Amino acid sequence: MKQGAGERDAGERGAGKRGAKAAETGGRAAVVAVAAATFSVVTSEMLPVGLLTPIGSGLGVPAGTAGLTMTVPGLVAAVAAPAVTAAAGRTDRRWVLVGLMALLAVANLLSALATHIAVLVGLRVLVGVCIGGVWAIAAGLAVRLVPERSVGAATSLIFSGIAVASVLGVPAGTLAGGLGGWRAAFAAMGVVCLAVTAALAALLPPLPAERAVRPSEVAGLLRIPGVRAGLLVVVLIVAGHFAGYTFVRPVLERASGAGAGLISGLLLAYGVAGVAGNFLAGAAAARNLRRTLLVISVALAAVLPAVSVPAGGAVAAGALIVVWGLAYGGVSVSTQGLLTAAAPGSREAASALFVSAFNAAIALGALLGGRAADAVSLPAALWLGGLLVTAALVVLAVTGPGARRSRTAAADLP
Repeated sequence: MKQGAGERDAGERGAGKRGAKAAETGGRAAVVAVAAATFSVVTSEMLPVGLLTPIGSGLGVPAGTAGLTMTVPGLVAAVAAPAVTAAAGRTDRRWVLVGLMALLAVANLLSALATHIAVLVGLRVLVGVCIGGVWAIAAGLAVRLVPERSVGAATSLIFSGIAVASVLGVPAGTLAGGLGGWRAAFAAMGVVCLAVTAALAALLPPLPAERAVRPSEVAGLLRIPGVRAGLLVVVLIVAGHFAGYTFVRPVLERASGAGAGLISGLLLAYGVAGVAGNFLAGAAAARNLRRTLLVISVALAAVLPAVSVPAGGAVAAGALIVVWGLAYGGVSVSTQGLLTAAAPGSREAASALFVSAFNAAIALGALLGGRAADAVSLPAALWLGGLLVTAALVVLAVTGPGARRSRTAAADLP
């Protein structure tokens, strides 16, 4: 019996819908894989924070020197973000991401075997290349992986990998280090990166480069006043945070008398609060971006020095750590929105510039905190962090009114 034209059309429409649904499902799986990649690179970057004490003891160096394992990858990532994007040229972004994740896995696995601080720092250079490259490329992929109506949610999911890693990477590394030593933590992260490499290779579709991003395009954004002011806010907040947070473990040990088990619990509470802060800040920034950043800055400026004060013991330290997590959890999504809104016509270049500034600030904060810790005291690193965030608060306060909604931020951000 022959099929009528209407039946054939209906069948074709049904097949088309099924194909579109399958493609959308595959797109969501690809987005999850990219989010896992951003989570992995930032977790790898943050890993030493909760392990500084055992790394220093194991390699025979002071805390300030061990802090170089945070400083170096941040500096390298700041350069690598625009450099890798430009060097990739027309190469399929799928294979660029797979290659970078494989390199990250090797760097973490070899870090577990390092017997000298110079070797570990050298491997952290490779980590920095992967951080800058993956973050910069991943930021603009959502629009190529899912239908237009889902781009916003997919972009949020990709960036949530960064936000969640920023707040959960440290307690996860601390827990792994407590169970098997700091080397086990690096080895475990290497295995995770291998799994993510396989997921990217299996789930990402071909992603030929749409156009090459020229270094001049990234540099040209610095002529926009809003971009310059936004970058200054990013650098001050992030550097202030990491000036103190790089040394949060030894500070908590001295200020509250907490042991390794309690420190792990406090950092886990920080991580959970940070995840909540990420989503709370995302919703708040959609209504008023600058006001959200003002609240975050006030909270960080107050809590950073307060953590170093030995009063109230573990209970007070726990409460302060939770506030710290809530505040910093919203920094990534809010500051990224600040830069994107300031240059809406150059989102990929703005993402590369944002990644550079963010990671340079991590390195700067860890470096300044290390110098303060070695030259003055560990609490001095947290007080310095509070001063830097206060400077960001001043910049935000003087760059214009804060009552406008972020959807018009391109016009009213500084």
